[in-house]
Amino acid sequence: MAEVVLIEDIEASATRLGIDLSSVDLDSIQLPPGEDFGIKSDDDDDLYQEDPLEFEAGFGNIIVVDNLPVVPPEKFEKLEGVIRKIYSQIGTIREGGIWMPVNPETKKTLGYCFIEYNTPQEAELAREKTNGYKLDKSHIFAVNLFDDFEKYMKVPDEWKAAEIKPYTPGENLQQWLTDEKARDQFVIRAGSNTEVFWNDPRQLMPELVHQRQYWTESFVQWSPLGTYLATVHRQGAAVWGGATTFNRLMRFAHPQVRLIDFSPGEKYLVTFSSHEPSNPRDTHRIVINIFDVRTGKLMRDFKGNVDEFATGGSGGVSGISWPVFRWGGGKEDKYFARMGKNVISVYETETFTLIDKKSMKVENVVDFSWSPTDPILALFVPELGGGNQPARVSLVQIPGKEELRQKNLFSVSDCKMYWQNNGEYLAVKVDRYTKTKKSTYTGFELFRIKERDIPIEVLELDNKNDKIVAFAWEPKGHRFAVIHGDGPRPDISFYSMRTTLNTGRVSKLTTLKAKQANALYWSPAGRYIVLAGLKGFNGQLEFYNVDELETMATGEHFMATDIEWDPTGRYVATAVTSVHEMENGFHIWTFSGKLLYRISRDHFYQFVWRPRPPSLLSAEKEEEIAKNLKKYSKKYEAEDQDVSMQLNEQDRRKRKLLQEQWNEWVTKWKQLHEEERQLRIELRDGVVSDEEEEYEAKEVEVEEVLDITEEVVVFDLDQE
Repeated sequence: MAEVVLIEDIEASATRLGIDLSSVDLDSIQLPPGEDFGIKSDDDDDLYQEDPLEFEAGFGNIIVVDNLPVVPPEKFEKLEGVIRKIYSQIGTIREGGIWMPVNPETKKTLGYCFIEYNTPQEAELAREKTNGYKLDKSHIFAVNLFDDFEKYMKVPDEWKAAEIKPYTPGENLQQWLTDEKARDQFVIRAGSNTEVFWNDPRQLMPELVHQRQYWTESFVQWSPLGTYLATVHRQGAAVWGGATTFNRLMRFAHPQVRLIDFSPGEKYLVTFSSHEPSNPRDTHRIVINIFDVRTGKLMRDFKGNVDEFATGGSGGVSGISWPVFRWGGGKEDKYFARMGKNVISVYETETFTLIDKKSMKVENVVDFSWSPTDPILALFVPELGGGNQPARVSLVQIPGKEELRQKNLFSVSDCKMYWQNNGEYLAVKVDRYTKTKKSTYTGFELFRIKERDIPIEVLELDNKNDKIVAFAWEPKGHRFAVIHGDGPRPDISFYSMRTTLNTGRVSKLTTLKAKQANALYWSPAGRYIVLAGLKGFNGQLEFYNVDELETMATGEHFMATDIEWDPTGRYVATAVTSVHEMENGFHIWTFSGKLLYRISRDHFYQFVWRPRPPSLLSAEKEEEIAKNLKKYSKKYEAEDQDVSMQLNEQDRRKRKLLQEQWNEWVTKWKQLHEEERQLRIELRDGVVSDEEEEYEAKEVEVEEVLDITEEVVVFDLDQE
């Protein structure tokens, strides 16, 4: 449709052209089909009825860029080109979407501009990416959303003191640790129900603590120290706490959140969401928020397309590996980091900004991991230039970014790093090519982190061509276990980093031949390990004492999918989740392999023990308790005996109840037998007695004709 023209403009044009409009017969003018030149007919109101225009509710897709150079008119085009080049890389700028106001007196720009994107998401991303962008030494961009100005204008001119609310003491979130029976809790999800239980091995059954239907829309997750239980919802995440009440403590707004992660010290919660783009040709948009757990305050957010977050970690969604950010520096929650292309970005939580305001450049880095106890990063860089530049593993101290140790590796196919939970050792599993490069073999580089100059040992298996199925460090110890072999029954070898004869050399303790195992589960207290055969091995379990190098027990949980030790190392849970349609539920075992009880649940999704915080006792005090365990254990042995007597009493009552039920059943049928006595006499033709001894048994032979066969004989009369 053409642009609407005012009648005054038409008359002015006619006068200029020397046309007398009064002499023009408008009815004789034939317009092209469908064209009215902006003049609607009164008869066609219904035909040309237009839908009401939809206006945007705000200006969320507009940003204001401040601290631009002030330029004269001849440099307008150049400055606009620079701005467009920077901001068009982030999103689509609408036609005519860049406007730079001009001082009417000097005709120069005012040093700021407005940029209009297609979507508010692009505007948010532009603010995130370019706020603080350094155009030159004198011009550092200050970027805000246009809508933010309205928020700032509402700030009152006069300061008003905040209302101080009276202090109300909250629930003791560590109360569950004071359980008199020293029991542990666990949470399960089955169907739409989420339930928290005490593990009560004395009663041979769990004790229900709290349950809710539709408590979460996705999964539940304990915080690392067991203080909080987190749930996931469409609107965001929530944390709950307590021993029995599980009141909601805080909510964290994050629409469509899909994954969450706590910092090791529980101070921060990281939430993740992935959003489909409006344009099918664009990639998913990622939003990661970091909240303070206690206050719910958003400390930092990270937004971008999927390509910016698609490196590092294991598992995840939408092409993103999880966790994107990995926490380091022990339980102080001081640092977190993520990997990008040729960089490791390390942030500190005091200001939630990059250390030294820049990322650490590491060319071609493909993996990194933190020490569990110290601010030390382990980095892996693969070979470059066809092997001319070797692969390497580096240890870097944070925040100084000082390289503590480096090891060059040659002919490397793949590499994986395993930290011991005390941060004393780092094992690097290295897959190397043979000389022909047609196959690979595996060895281990063992770093002694706490020793002077961080010495490194090389360990190769007796058969270095064996495939490594699993590797696991002993928690709080100096040993590790390896499952290796190519056959259906691999071997399991145990090694120690410290022996009585030679404390500075790794040595093999033993090798168990031909085991039905493909996973290793150490007790959190060390010493004991479960050698598990999951998936193809259908839940074979072997409970092994590494101190004595002997098998304590074997068992089976058919189709088991998950195995988890309780935080004290006393009990083990094995579970069959809804990956399988049948046999859903969980079993509880002692550390020595005795099955305590079984619980079945349809549509069983999750079993998670509640973690415990580290012991407040010193290592010396724990050692003293271990030496005098018999003295301390007398109290608990007496309690166990009382419980055993209670169980015996319960068992006696149960047997008595069964006996009473049996007697009641017998009495009922005797009464029915007596009521039918007359009927039985009539059926016996008047014989009264029911006793079998008073009857005489007679054998009677009865002949019965079953069939008659006729034989027909034909004679030939003509034959002599």
